[in-house]
Amino acid sequence: MNYKSITFLFLVLFVYGCEPSMDNKNKKLNFDIENKYKNSGFALIYNDNLLDIKKIEPRSLMIYHKLLKKKSMVKITNPINGLSLIAEVKSNKIEFSNFYNSVLSLRIAETLDLDHNEPYVNIILISKNSTFVAKKAKTYEEESVVAEKAPVDGIQINDLNAKKVKKIKTKIKTFSYSIKVADFYYQDTAQIMKDRIKKETSIKNLNIIKLSQTKYRLLIGPFNDIKSLKESFEKMNLFNFENLEILKNV
Repeated sequence: MNYKSITFLFLVLFVYGCEPSMDNKNKKLNFDIENKYKNSGFALIYNDNLLDIKKIEPRSLMIYHKLLKKKSMVKITNPINGLSLIAEVKSNKIEFSNFYNSVLSLRIAETLDLDHNEPYVNIILISKNSTFVAKKAKTYEEESVVAEKAPVDGIQINDLNAKKVKKIKTKIKTFSYSIKVADFYYQDTAQIMKDRIKKETSIKNLNIIKLSQTKYRLLIGPFNDIKSLKESFEKMNLFNFENLEILKNV
């Protein structure tokens, strides 16, 4: 066994417990998906121009995902405004860029009030037996019935002169994200991975952040535009991490 192989094996053995672990069959850094899956990143909102992706109905509460099993239930949250909903994985066989953590229907995007130019979401796998899921499912069934029977009312025009119109100050949004490679138990192990990434790719902007005495986070970034973020994310495909996350810098 050469030095490079020994170094990589050492790295894998000491990766932080909740982060990727080696699968002997496919040599990928994998998660215990069924129990621990969560991810923050950009979603792909389905539209008819995506000719290579099987259609998702606009009013569907289904998503495509690459890791989770069909019919898995997930909670999707827009961290910008706190809105969330429960969705079901329609398939994990659909091919799309690894940069996106899911493909969402238009209804999900509208319900969460996602910015179509920056559709950033958190996804967490949840149990089908959750009472929260059961309540949501019932709500959506009732909602569809009401929507079908609801009459169309006339348009009401308000007299704007009768009330003082408050000026709403628009907060300027800044695009700033980093790629979370992994959390490590030892700083030395994080450094080994950092050095390997620098050696085997053209990625240079790597940083190790100390979160505690036993938790060191390796980040790539920050990125101020989605193009450079996506380019670096795709370069990380070389290392076969299945659950890279994109973190919004605040």
